[in-house]
Amino acid sequence: MSALPPICTPVTLTGPHVHLLPLAREHAGALAEAARDGALWQLWYTAVPQPEGMAAEIERRLGLLERGAMLPFTVCDADGVPVGMTSYMNVDAANQRVEIGSTWYAQRVQRSGLNTNAKRLLLGHAFEQLDCIAVEFRTHRLNTQSRRAIERLGAQLDGMLRAHQRSPNGTLRDTAVYSITAAEWPVVRAHLDHQLARPR
Repeated sequence: MSALPPICTPVTLTGPHVHLLPLAREHAGALAEAARDGALWQLWYTAVPQPEGMAAEIERRLGLLERGAMLPFTVCDADGVPVGMTSYMNVDAANQRVEIGSTWYAQRVQRSGLNTNAKRLLLGHAFEQLDCIAVEFRTHRLNTQSRRAIERLGAQLDGMLRAHQRSPNGTLRDTAVYSITAAEWPVVRAHLDHQLARPR
């Protein structure tokens, strides 16, 4: 493997609600079980791997890692049980920009502190260790749950990429693009830390 850009150097990130581990082939079985929780692959507006396709999805993400285009993580709950996936993707090493995406979680941990904690760790690493100038988030225009979650993080809507991609069902996807800049990070960090400190 050629030298990876710093953004793609595997790292473990840990918080009170979540552990982000470098994605590994041995996580396939547990991740397949996580995807079954809520039958997430049936959601038309997002792309979650089917349980029987989990090993292939892991290979796809690890292939992007080898090319310096993605840093994939296995998302584990506070007990260390795999409950989903996330990644740094669309890596722009020259401009120190990255997108946090390709994220999905088992239904049982949705709307919990896990996502906020995961995003706090990923954003902190991007801005404080990798010196990123901006971090992006992208989602389907009609994925209201995802858009509200991104906005609750403190990200700003940059705009809409119309007819941006073809969805698995053949429809055209309008992509909502959000970002947080390095200058905004101190305020966003304080906001996320406050959210995580609140009793649940």
